[in-house]
Amino acid sequence: MNTIHVEHQNILVVFPHPDDEAFLVSGTLAMYIGAGAQVTYACLTLGEMGRNMGIPPFANRVTLPAIRKEELAASCRAIGIQDLRMLGFHDKMIEFEDQQLLDDQIMMLLKELTPSLVITFYPGYSVHPDHDATGAAVIRTIARLPVVEQPLVHCIAFSSDHEKMIGKADVTIDVTAYLAKKMESIQSHRSQFQAAELVGERDLNDEEIQSRFGTEQFWTYRFD
Repeated sequence: MNTIHVEHQNILVVFPHPDDEAFLVSGTLAMYIGAGAQVTYACLTLGEMGRNMGIPPFANRVTLPAIRKEELAASCRAIGIQDLRMLGFHDKMIEFEDQQLLDDQIMMLLKELTPSLVITFYPGYSVHPDHDATGAAVIRTIARLPVVEQPLVHCIAFSSDHEKMIGKADVTIDVTAYLAKKMESIQSHRSQFQAAELVGERDLNDEEIQSRFGTEQFWTYRFD
């Protein structure tokens, strides 16, 4: 397992949906925040087209956006994220959004925050079209920066063929010490987490929690 040094003070996370942060990077973000880093989470949509409405259902198509907005804010509080940006794009439509508008929003964040680390999805290897389109926009925008201004980019990948195409993750972070924060973040998304595999169906024992959620993996994006 790789050991990383917590050298990043400004981190930008760009994902399309509420709960992306909880399942995938909440432990890593809690670790960085605990070491004094400033994390900005830019969430492109409110996940308003999601199919999960809670078990038993307590949301509907009309009420879901407001519910997911509150769940996202609660998740960020659990992790310790103080700077949440909700960018207002349309769920399940990121690939069809005005590319210039999307890229400009990301560029504005890069210029404002000057992050040394950006976390997003690996385009082409992240299953959901919104995931891939978000990652592609982030990579495309960062590539426009002068090389000396380009931050390190850590990507999430989990499509069935990703390791065959891009190899194994080069960064694996042990987040065992932050599992309480991670589980609180996941459970903040009450309309969603009960439908997730191994979460919400029953209480998990410590061994199951550590096996399922104890590490987080990233692929460093190579621009050359």
